[in-house]
Parts: sequence; structure tokens; C-alpha cells
Amino acid sequence: MDAFIAQYIDAYYLRIMIFIGINIIMALGLNLITGVTGQLSMGHAGFMSLGAYTAAIISLHYDAPFFLAILAGAAMAASFGFIIGIPTLRLDGDDLAMVTIGFAEIIRVFFLNFEPGGKAVGLSGIPQYTDFATVWLIVIVVIILNAKLLYSRVGRSLFAIRENEIAAQSCGINTTRMKILAFTVGSFLGGLGGGLYAHYMYYINPQDFGFMKSIEILNMVVLGGMGSIPGTVLGAVILTLAPEMLRIVAEYRLLFYGGMLVILMIFRPNGLLGDVRIYDLKKRWGKKR
Repeated sequence: MDAFIAQYIDAYYLRIMIFIGINIIMALGLNLITGVTGQLSMGHAGFMSLGAYTAAIISLHYDAPFFLAILAGAAMAASFGFIIGIPTLRLDGDDLAMVTIGFAEIIRVFFLNFEPGGKAVGLSGIPQYTDFATVWLIVIVVIILNAKLLYSRVGRSLFAIRENEIAAQSCGINTTRMKILAFTVGSFLGGLGGGLYAHYMYYINPQDFGFMKSIEILNMVVLGGMGSIPGTVLGAVILTLAPEMLRIVAEYRLLFYGGMLVILMIFRPNGLLGDVRIYDLKKRWGKKR
């Protein structure tokens, strides 16, 4: 499929579009945890690494079908999200952020010493099954399912927890159960993105999933708008394209990158589309017709 698309799109731009799709999937997972439910998670790269290594090892050592491998990776990440979520989601704010950072670092150090994963050398020879059509088909499915979840009763409960957890609890919402649900689903999407990443890169190593990767994904959610699906998609697009566009000023790239984020957050503190929801766009489009 990529060979057909490459006839019309340069291979460099095709690669960027695939990375945009993978980042959208992972950012939507973190948006569910941090943007919608209001639980500050700064270790999303840990779930990405679990999905990447699990999917890659299953493909390499067990010759499993691609979709089975990435679903196994996503399920592994979701399982850890559920296990970690039970004791830690009774925390909030800075405490939860510190726990998620610690979790991601533990996972990174584990893979540094994990023999089937190649230890610090990394894992190479991963079959490149991820292509443009697969990534963007999954992106579309994830966006649709995200929208249905957020505008269901469960989704409204998650928004209520973000706005005022005590008030939500007084209305009969089981806040702990809802937060664990959000954390598990968000972790699943992080692992799914990691599996796609591993099967596109041929090679992965623990340094690919460090603290800065978690911050990069968090920036996508914050820049686009907390809790907004269109905003998260836009944030992922901008922050995937920005480093590439700034390659012409390689020495000052990080300076421009940081300055752009500061300026945008000064003038749009709620994010670029922080107050825009998919159903709002649907209503506006319907009125115009």
C-alpha cells in the first residue's frame, strides 16, 4: 500500500504522516487520562514502551500476525495501566504525576536489562508491517470510539470528575472506578501506538521511551486543548511537524520550538481548541447546511 501511495507522495512526507498518525493515537490516550479526567500522568512513554516491546517480541520470536501482535502489546499496556491505577489513582495532582514518572522510569530500566528485548543494545530486525493505510485506519477508528465514549454517560462522568471530583462523587459517580477505566483505556491506546511505532522503525531501544517522550505527548494534549479530541489531533500534528520544519535552523531548533509553545500558551492558555468538541463541530456544520 505504501508503495502505491509513494507514487504520489514523497517518501519523506509519507514517513512524517505515519508518525503524525501514531502520535495522534498516543495523544488521544493521554487526553483521556489527563485532558478529560484531569489526572496528571507524566509517564505515558512507559505504556508506549510496553506496547512496543511486547508487539515486537511476539512478532520476532513467535511469528504472530501483525494485528495480533499490536493488540497483545496494547493489552499488556492496559493491564499495567489497570494494575498501577488501582493503588495510585487514589492520588491526584503532583503525587500522581510523580508516581507515573517513577513507573515509566522503572519500565525503562527493566527493558535496559531485559534479555529478550536486547537489553541496552535494543531490539532490531522487527518486521515493518506498519504502513500509512493501517495507521490512518486505526486513527479514524480511535477518534470515532473516543467521541462515542466522551459523549456517553461514562464520558460525562469523566468530565464531571475533572471539574469537581467531590461534587461528582456526591452525585453517585464511582470516581475511583471511572478514573481506573480512563487510565486503562488511555494506557491501551499508548501501547497500541507503541506497537505501531515498533513495527515501523525496525529497531527500538529503551532510550526511545524516556521522560522527554512522555513530555512530548503531554505537550500535544496541552497545546491542542485539554479534553478536546480535535484539539489533541491538531496538537499532535503541530508538534510532529514543528521539529521537521525547524531543521533549517538546526542549531536553534529547540529555542524556536520552546518559544513557539510559550507564545501559544500565553495567547491560548486553554489550548488551541480547548473549548471545541467534535459534537460542537457537527452541530455547527449541520446549521450551515
